[in-house]
Amino acid sequence: MQVHGPSQVHNPHTVKGPHRGQSVSGSPVAPTQGPTDQVDISPAAEAAIQAAEQGTAADGGLRTDLVARVRQEIAAGTYETPDKLDAALDRLLDQIG
Repeated sequence: MQVHGPSQVHNPHTVKGPHRGQSVSGSPVAPTQGPTDQVDISPAAEAAIQAAEQGTAADGGLRTDLVARVRQEIAAGTYETPDKLDAALDRLLDQIG
């Protein structure tokens, strides 16, 4: 098949394709290494990571007594009070302006 136009489509080729990179001697050309990705972590992020690691190393990062108390209050239906909901709503309204 021959299509003339901007893409210049030619006859079908083999699976390997017609344009394999080879040197003059016939041995394959080694692929060049492309650009590499790099991540830069700010000093503030490093400090946060270290603080999180120190917090989790000492006590697992959880206040088990607080978690247990809150779970009991939720199960008993006493955790959400009108005062807590009003405070949460006030904080939300302060944040969104």
